[in-house]
Parts: sequence; C-alpha cells; structure tokens
Amino acid sequence: MSTLGSFIWSIADQLRGPYRPNQYGNVILPFTILRRLDCILEPDRETVRDLAAKYENPNRLRIEVKKATGRPFYNTSKYSFANLLQDADGLEDNLVDYIDRFSADVDVFEYFDFKKEIIALEKAGLLREVVKSFAAVDLHPDVVSNADMGDAFEYIIRKFNEAANETSGDHYTPRDAIRLLVDLLFAEKNAALGEEGIVRSLYDPTAGTGGMLALAEEHLLKQNPDARLSLYGQEYNPQSYAICKSDLLAKGHDASNIAFGNTLTDDAFKDRKFDFCMSNPPYGVDWKQYAKAVTKERDEAGPYGRFAPGLPATSDGQMLFLLHLAHKMRAPEDGGGRAGIVMNGSPLFNGAAESGPSNIRKWLLENDLVDAIVALPTNMFFNTGIATYIWILDNTKHPDRKGLVQLIDGTSFWTKMRKNLGNKGREISNADRAKIVRLYADFADADLDFSKVLRIDEFGYWTITVERPLLNEDGKPVVDRKGNPKPDSKKRDTENVPFTYGGSAAGPAGKIEVIQAYFDTEVKPHVPDAWIDWTKVKVGYEIPFTRHFYKYAPPRPLAEIDADLEKQVTKILDLLREVER
Repeated sequence: MSTLGSFIWSIADQLRGPYRPNQYGNVILPFTILRRLDCILEPDRETVRDLAAKYENPNRLRIEVKKATGRPFYNTSKYSFANLLQDADGLEDNLVDYIDRFSADVDVFEYFDFKKEIIALEKAGLLREVVKSFAAVDLHPDVVSNADMGDAFEYIIRKFNEAANETSGDHYTPRDAIRLLVDLLFAEKNAALGEEGIVRSLYDPTAGTGGMLALAEEHLLKQNPDARLSLYGQEYNPQSYAICKSDLLAKGHDASNIAFGNTLTDDAFKDRKFDFCMSNPPYGVDWKQYAKAVTKERDEAGPYGRFAPGLPATSDGQMLFLLHLAHKMRAPEDGGGRAGIVMNGSPLFNGAAESGPSNIRKWLLENDLVDAIVALPTNMFFNTGIATYIWILDNTKHPDRKGLVQLIDGTSFWTKMRKNLGNKGREISNADRAKIVRLYADFADADLDFSKVLRIDEFGYWTITVERPLLNEDGKPVVDRKGNPKPDSKKRDTENVPFTYGGSAAGPAGKIEVIQAYFDTEVKPHVPDAWIDWTKVKVGYEIPFTRHFYKYAPPRPLAEIDADLEKQVTKILDLLREVER
C-alpha cells in the first residue's frame, strides 16, 4: 500500500457529508496533481513572473522559461499554495486564477472539471481546509520520487473506483506485469540500447495513467543513463489522461505527445511510427458504438491500412489494438520496431477459419511479426483473475528467430501477495521475472517444460467440408444431371486439417496432398461414401497455447477412489445419525 496515497486519501475524510465516497476522487486527484506541479514550480516562481512581465507573446515566453528553468511548462499567477490562504475571502477566485495561469500545455484541470469542484467546495465550506491539508504535503520529486507518485496515484484511483464500484483495471496495469513486458520488449535490442546518446521513441495507445511509459523510461535510463526516450501516448478516460500528462510534465517531457481521445477512431499520431510500442487494452469490451467508423477506415485505407487484415467480433476490441500496434512499429528499412501487448486468451484461438480473428493471426504469422507469447499467472490483475498473455511483436527479428514463434509458459512463476488487491493475489517477483526473461533469451535452448519454439506453419490449418450423398427411399444416392451424387446437408461435416499433418513441413504449398492424406486416413475408413468439397476449403490460424504445454496426469487407481468414496459415505451417514438424535 502507498503510504503517501493513504495520507492523501485521508484528506477525503474532510469531504464526508457534502460528498459521497464515489465523488472523493473528483477532488483528491486534481488537488494532488496541482500540489505536485506547485512544488515543482516553487523554486523558479519569481523568475517566471519577471519573464512574464517582459514577454507578452506566449510562444516567446515559453522559450525563455525553458531557457531559464529547463521546464517546458510554467505558471504566471501571483498565487501558489504558499500564499493562497493569506486572502481568506478571495480563496475561491485566487485558486481559479492560479489554475487559469498555467501555460497552455497544462490543460489537465479541464478534464477534471476542476473549477466546478472548487465552487462546490467553497459552497460546502470545505475549500479552505482542503487547500490547507494539501499545502502541508511536500510533493516535490526530490521528496516523492516519480515511482512513489505513480504508486500513490494508483492507490487513490483504486480506492476511488472501489467506492464507485468501477473497474480499476481500466485505468492501470500492475507494475510487476509492466516490468516483465518492458524487460521482454527491450530484451532483443540490448546491444543498440547501450550506445551513448541514443534516442528512441516509445508509444502507448492505451496510456492510462502513464505507468507503462514511466516504467519503460525508468528501465532504459537504468540501463543507459545517456539514452533519451521520447514518450508518446493516447488515452480516452479524462482523469487517466490528466494524470498521465501531469506525470510527464513533472518529468520534463513534451506533454503535447500525450493526446486525449479514442485511438481506434482517431489515431492522434497517424503519420508517426515508433521504435517501441506497448499496450494493455481493455479485455472483452464492446466496440459496436464505433464499428461504423472503424469499418469505414478499413474500407478507405486500402491494403496497407491498420485494420486491413481483418476485424474481430464487435463484442471484443482487443485485436484492433493488436493490429494498431503492428501498424505503428517503425518500418524495417528505418531500423524496425518492437511491440508488446497484454491480452486475455481469446485472441489466441477465437473465430473459425477465415473469420476476422483468424485472418488477423494469419497476417501476423505469415508476415513473421509474432516473436513470442508468454502466459502470465492467473490472479495477476486488479479487476480479473482470468488467464492473460503478453504478445511480443518484432518486424526485424534476430536471424535465429526468423520464421519461428516462442511460446513461454510463465503461469507457475509467481509469488503470493501478503494481502490481495482486488482480484490480484499474486505478483511476479524480481526472481520470477528473471526466470521468464532467461527462458526468452535461451530461446531454442530453453527448458522445454516452460518454452516451445514452433515454426509458423505449425499454427495453420485448413477447414475442409466433408459431404455425404443424399439417399432416396431405396437407399441409393440421388444424382444431378451430370451423374454426380447430391450432398445431404444434414450429414455435412467439417474437419480441421493441420498444415503439418503427417509430419509435413510443406505448409500452405502442400495443401492438396496433405488434405487428401488426412481424408484418406482419418475420414474415409469411417464413411466410405464421403468426399471433400474442394470449393469450400478455408485457411485458418490458431495458437493452441495450452495444448502445447499439456502434461498428461494418469487418473488415480480405482481402489483409491473407492476408498475415498467409502470414507465420505461413512461421514455423511454419521452426520445423518446426529440429526436424527
């Protein structure tokens, strides 16, 4: 638990009465951000006021402030937490003035509708006490690190969402999961990342409160203090956007690189590609309300558009983000890109052959973009206990990994938490994470109990339609004008034939031979009158992750099962006798 977070949340006790618990966050979050920025601005306040008096043009002022302070944002108000409380009668107006005089890039308070909250607090007679409480907390980065601030925000949001009975997982991803994703994302490019003065870009289209961006930057700077990472993100939840943007502002990043809006309907970085992309999109979220816009873009953008390979069912938009990330990776001729995305199990196998999901997998696999997929432990996320997976995409794979996909079973690498946080009862410790990253690095030499390296054609299959003749009353086949038997639709069946059936490595090229061999061996002996309708053969791709790691466990001996049953029956009879007494 975040000590700072719980302290800030304790300020919410002052709001009891006029505010319901599910409204506390509307006050606590923007005040926390304002105080954080206030602490950062404090040392240079007079310098900025002097510059503001000298330069009226905001663009020129911004340049001069950056020169003088090293920061891209500023505030020209004569007020701050240091003097707001000195004018008791003017507190409401002065606080609004303070917020209004931030530079244009600090638009975060609009997304909280903060001025409305200030008026409501004043009306309830609470504004002075809340300002006083926040003025007593020092949130300068020298006192509260960015990591601790991130933890505090996560704690506050979780408490806020619990009170509102909302889903906290929509806003942030557990840090242990992010750290694993970051380690895997940067694992293949270690040599280049160590170079002096390198500049790399990182993008998160579902940025949330910015946790992924923050931890990725922390990882890279630890590895190479001379590196520069340009962070980009887009977020459609107003409060999460405001927190993410504030966090980057506080660290001196260009806050215009964080955009507000729905990535799927309005890509804010349409013409940009990135060295690294990462995302934890919402699972199983319906996208019917913007299906029209997505379909229109797919139709108009042509074969190179981000959604060209296919569209998933409107009941779950995860694979749209998967396609989006693949589209945003820097082109191979420009150095290439890598992407990491956390999803649930359905994108591995949902949809029949030639459905949208199957076609998306086909495109990713046939273009050799899937580098590795890691199964995470269950009960890892705050809002769900289901199985989740990290996909790593790479459009410039290491030569040893070309044409191959690594599956890593990380489900057993977890440590029990002392106390559950929502559904999260397990975490990936540093030691657990190191084991998974080692499996990735060892690749073909990794422990086969936890890692499998498979050829791309091992995920492909053909769905064939098997027909049987329609019979007349005499039991003879009904034929058409050409003398061919008519199919009986009631007896029609389908079979999935793996590309690699019979040990074949021919893949799609060996279609007729492999399908015929399968039919002759697996179907014909059981239904001699059957035939294949070759006009209906479809190509499908799935990633049956669990099947590759299945371990057969023989059933217990019958005598042992009988003995257990006998014990239970005896117990039940004893309990019934107790009741009868």
